[in-house]
Amino acid sequence: MTWREPYHGTRRKLVLAFDLGTTFSGVSFSVLDPGLVPKIQGVTKFPAQEHFGGDAKIPTIVYYDHRGTARAFGAEALMPSIVEAAEEKGWTKYEEFKLHLSSASQRNNTTSLPPLPPGIDIVTLFADFYAYLFECAKTFIQDSRHDGISFWNSISNDIEFVLSHPNGWEGIQQTRMRQAAAMAGLVPGDIEGYKRIHLVTEGEASLHFCIQQGLASRIRENEGVIVVDAGGGTVDISTYTGVPSTRADSMAFEEIASPQCNFVGSVFVTRRAKEFFKVLLAGSRFIDDVDYIAECFDKTTKLLVRNDTEAAYIKFGKMRDRDAALDIRNGSLKISGSRATSFFEPSISSIIQVIDQQRFSATKTVSTVFLVGGFAASDWLHSRLKRHLSPLGLSFCRPDSHVNKAVADGAISFYLDHVVAARISRYNYGVDMYNVYNDQKTEHVRRKHKTFVDESGVLCLGDQYEVILPKNTKVYEDKEFRASFWHHRKSLDRLSDVTLDILYYTGTRKNPRWRDEESDDVYPALCTVTANTREAAKGLQMKRRRDNNEPYFTLNYDIILIFGRTELKAQVAWKEHGVEKRGPAWIVYEQNL
Repeated sequence: MTWREPYHGTRRKLVLAFDLGTTFSGVSFSVLDPGLVPKIQGVTKFPAQEHFGGDAKIPTIVYYDHRGTARAFGAEALMPSIVEAAEEKGWTKYEEFKLHLSSASQRNNTTSLPPLPPGIDIVTLFADFYAYLFECAKTFIQDSRHDGISFWNSISNDIEFVLSHPNGWEGIQQTRMRQAAAMAGLVPGDIEGYKRIHLVTEGEASLHFCIQQGLASRIRENEGVIVVDAGGGTVDISTYTGVPSTRADSMAFEEIASPQCNFVGSVFVTRRAKEFFKVLLAGSRFIDDVDYIAECFDKTTKLLVRNDTEAAYIKFGKMRDRDAALDIRNGSLKISGSRATSFFEPSISSIIQVIDQQRFSATKTVSTVFLVGGFAASDWLHSRLKRHLSPLGLSFCRPDSHVNKAVADGAISFYLDHVVAARISRYNYGVDMYNVYNDQKTEHVRRKHKTFVDESGVLCLGDQYEVILPKNTKVYEDKEFRASFWHHRKSLDRLSDVTLDILYYTGTRKNPRWRDEESDDVYPALCTVTANTREAAKGLQMKRRRDNNEPYFTLNYDIILIFGRTELKAQVAWKEHGVEKRGPAWIVYEQNL
């Protein structure tokens, strides 16, 4: 990219991006040398990968022994010697585990997942795989440089990590990913260590990849572009528009619709095929081969499906494997083109539906659609989307090379270039609040039975929702959203810290206010913000209640939330002698996925 600026830091640094995918994972990196323009490079050699194509990605597979120790990863887990050892020693093979980090609500409660290995939780799985990717990256970088060992020693304590995740993942998943990175030994498990972990959505990383591929020239001014990142487990769809940039010969981008994430990736095509094979081969001598037939379909046939008129062939056996009634000849199972394409249809229909939703909700006219990700290699997916989009006058493009590297390369570009200036809020965010009871307001009078006397002796009414950030609001990166609060307490020690739940509204009302008008389910907690307010409380003067003259103290403060980045940030603010002071606030997410 001609407009990328030289690195302005004073010492050399390494940036590693891990794309831990549902089916395949990859690593990209960039060496930051002071005064030089950074370049994006990929790890293109992994252990045993030469036996499986020497690609820039490895299968997301782990074998665990009965003690819960990881024994083999990636392409190594597919080696005949490992498969044999696993059978002899009773190791457990696990794949597609990434989806377990999503909540049931994010999966719409419809996606069944294989169970986790006994005694292994999802954070441990992520940690073990992150540690493996790190070792692969370390070996590759050392082996590809003449000064490999000395170079690594010079940057080993100053590595920045960029971790990508589906559009639908939020704070709880981001917290788990940080925990996994610390458990893997990538960074210390403290505040300073976590500062070296950067998170980016797969949709945003894919946009950066498309720009890297020179596709920005296809984006017309003041119009929108949809980026479809079709992966193994999820399909992430995001919509942006180009805006003027402060850098010469470059563009900046803003979200113009709330990004979406659907669990309709390529693994679900294979699952549908497998269910068909189970029914087709039931009662035949081939029923025990269903898993292997589905595996053969996944590796070869799935990518070769081009239309619904040509038959598809799954080569799984030997020349003597035949059954004319099942259309099995010479070790190949024949299925009709219409049957083969039917496995794709639910996923493709979902992708088309979301693309249309994005077009209608976008604040600019969408004129271009980019297709990237491992699933993008499917010619049938490409042709079906093209068939839908071309009559609409939309430009449709699939980058020619390395679409499966989109997220890892794009994650590095996100760190270096940061072209997205504004994002769209996915929900209506707010807090539970109360105020002074007012007998002149009808809504208050209706709820008089819910009033209470607070610690200042004033009659108050709670169970109200105050909006901090409305849904579908354009939020710039450093835009601050404030909510003002007061706490009345009988003693100062009870004002040394404050805790506040941040809620998000999932109901249908445009202006939600009274929480008793709907069920609590539509006001789930996003996270809890905790701040140390000891400094703010030091100068508070004692007051006395009007009803019984008992002493109390009042702390007035603001919680400041920054929603415009890929992660939520928070601060606490208060006034001292008319001057605003600030302190850090900590965000804790709900523990249950």
